[in-house]
Amino acid sequence: MPPVNVQPDRRTAEAFRALHHDLTPLILPNAWDPVSARIIADAGYPAIATSSGAVARVLGYDDGQLTPPAEMFGAVARIVRAVGVPVTADMEAGYGLEPREFAERLLEAGAVGCNLEDSVAGKLVDVQQHADYLCAVRAAAGADLVVNARIDNFFTGGTAEDAIARGVAYRRAGADCVYPIFAPAADLRRLADEIGGPINAHASPSGPKPADLVALGATRISYGTSLHTFASDALRDLLPELG
Repeated sequence: MPPVNVQPDRRTAEAFRALHHDLTPLILPNAWDPVSARIIADAGYPAIATSSGAVARVLGYDDGQLTPPAEMFGAVARIVRAVGVPVTADMEAGYGLEPREFAERLLEAGAVGCNLEDSVAGKLVDVQQHADYLCAVRAAAGADLVVNARIDNFFTGGTAEDAIARGVAYRRAGADCVYPIFAPAADLRRLADEIGGPINAHASPSGPKPADLVALGATRISYGTSLHTFASDALRDLLPELG
């Protein structure tokens, strides 16, 4: 008998992790429900990232860990079921859950990655405290979750030096990728060089553009809530024409 040609499952954490090390930058338009996720997957993107802020809006909550965890995990599970590509979930700062419970519930929802940020209610979490949380999530999930550690210090006027210190600590704790959100373009190359490993940068329909961020050292690009805002604004502009 000829050998069976078994195709690898493209939805695994292993497959998603590999996308971070491909020659082609990983572009992740952020989805907020099964419909938006299917549109993104049908357009040919190899993976889906959720936006916690956009999902929260759809569920009737504000951003900032105000969504009940069960509702957020449920929303992630519905998005996972809707597409045939890996899904990584933006889970804010973990919703106050213990690392093992967090990892188990996220894996149960079918996600292969997560975004975890180091601020709560607009205040930065102690770097070692967050590194310990990331380390515990990694220990609980093993290789089954691709962990993206978001650095929020630029929200509060922080420096590149602080972002680098946080990024290095998070990588040592087991993060696969580091996300210094809203890092000034002038700092991005230094952050990429001194933190090492895959670097996530933030794009939006109004800029900066992915190609510019890649040229500065980013290897993963995501859009956060900007696409949901763009779609909502388009609907708002259309409505007066419908009456």
